[in-house]
Amino acid sequence: AIMRNWDVATLLPFTATPNRKSASPTSFRLTEKFILLLVFSAFITLCFGAIFFLPDSSKLINCAHTHTCLHLQQDMGAESGCSNVIPPPPPPPPPPSPRRDCAGCASMMKHAWGSYRRYAWGSNELRPVSKQGHSSNLFGSIKGATIVDALDTLYIMEMFEEFDAATDWIEKNLDFNVNAEVSVFEVNIRFVGGLLSAYYLSGKEVYRRKAVELGEKLLPAFKTPTGIPWALLNLKSGIGRNWPWASGGSSILAEYGTLHLEFMHLSKLSGNPDFAQKVMNIRKVLNRLDKPQGLYPNYLNPNSGQWGQHHVSVGGLGDSFYEYLLKAWLMSDKTDEEGKKMYYDALQAIETNLMRKSSSGLTYIAEWKGGLLEHKMGHLTCFAGGMIALGADGAPGDKTGHQMEQAAEIARTCHESYARTALKLGPEAFRFDGGVEAIATRQNEKYFILRPEVIETYMYMWRFTHDPKYREWGWEAVQALEQHCKVEGGYSGVRDVYASTPNHDDVQQSFYLAETLKYLYLLFSDDDHLPFDHWVFNTEAHPLGPKTSARTSDPVCLSLQLSV
Repeated sequence: AIMRNWDVATLLPFTATPNRKSASPTSFRLTEKFILLLVFSAFITLCFGAIFFLPDSSKLINCAHTHTCLHLQQDMGAESGCSNVIPPPPPPPPPPSPRRDCAGCASMMKHAWGSYRRYAWGSNELRPVSKQGHSSNLFGSIKGATIVDALDTLYIMEMFEEFDAATDWIEKNLDFNVNAEVSVFEVNIRFVGGLLSAYYLSGKEVYRRKAVELGEKLLPAFKTPTGIPWALLNLKSGIGRNWPWASGGSSILAEYGTLHLEFMHLSKLSGNPDFAQKVMNIRKVLNRLDKPQGLYPNYLNPNSGQWGQHHVSVGGLGDSFYEYLLKAWLMSDKTDEEGKKMYYDALQAIETNLMRKSSSGLTYIAEWKGGLLEHKMGHLTCFAGGMIALGADGAPGDKTGHQMEQAAEIARTCHESYARTALKLGPEAFRFDGGVEAIATRQNEKYFILRPEVIETYMYMWRFTHDPKYREWGWEAVQALEQHCKVEGGYSGVRDVYASTPNHDDVQQSFYLAETLKYLYLLFSDDDHLPFDHWVFNTEAHPLGPKTSARTSDPVCLSLQLSV
């Protein structure tokens, strides 16, 4: 019995014995060794557990290794063999993509507007890379182009706090009493159009008053022998002139032909018939002239009343003239028969003389120079898909289906001009010659300045067809804008859409907020949001209501008003 008790005490050292002090020396040494062995085993287990079982154990190993090598490098130099053990920093995560709906487009607007407000408040535009204001000479010394241009976009997207801040700035700071020369066309479509639209949406009197005040300051531009207005006007002296490069001092079709909508509204809101009379006189001058092949040349001399160079374009220098013929008819509740006839006759001449198909079947609208075609189509020309779709329902005869097909084909061509670039953004102009199709071949045509025309056409085509590809194409544009144009300080244009990485031009154009983001928002909105049978958009995407009477500034009532 005594031997059995000793064996148990030896094998189980933690077992209580009647008198541990009476244990033999040999028994004590064995027990101590066993305890040390257990402690050592526990230590080893903890070490391996910390390395291999704690979260991110690989990082712990790397950190330990790197820390050791840093000390070796400091002590022994690069010859230690540890010169390349520090791993490269991980790539930055891609920017979060906005939601694929109108709310996602509103988040883009919040970034663009918030950046402008933070870095360039009161300036005409924003330099988003250098984070400072930017002013174009188009506006002379008038300030706040982005504020006025963005008003209706803010309201439509229900950014009412931002809209109120813009209203406050306009009441206190928007001043047209400047001794400066401005572009009559640009000031009209951005400032007059933006103020009119803000008035129609919100009912705030300050917008009507400011729009009429500016319109009156533009009237001296019409003081020419023919009544065809000057392109440039000093708002203080009332002295006008034309661009020196414009065909012997000519006025430009897209400039004098893009006043009609705004000036008709100014007469309505002010009770002054002069505005309407000025733009109706332009039509009289045009209707007296012979049109080569039924086409309207881009240049008209305001002194002689004769055409300048026979250069015809549905893009730059010509584009919005045709748009305003159609929209004047729509704005009049389809009573302006003269505008209707001028539009559909011009569209027929464009189809006959300028519309062509490439060898692979892409429809494009070329430019006409003295009877010779230049097989080039500008980004600006891409608005024509939306315009043709908008007018197709009123087309003479049985041409409605035909014109919708034309609109769809132009939309496809303009999408191809985006798809064939590295950045998936469209160039300023693209060509169909020398074996290329829908690709820019000249360096000065490869830039993208946040233009809206392609997205504008997607929006119209979606509204009229509900073909999901137009929303798909619009979303492709959103992704490209977010990836290549978005910077910390806003959105910037790029200098070469064929380069693998963007070279930013450091300008956030005011029309990006007025047009591009608004058209994207409407593309992903329900059709009853600003319905076409109630609103007509000016060429800067400012909605003007042809049948609107009562106005309200109550946001709750706005949704009802927009869907009348």
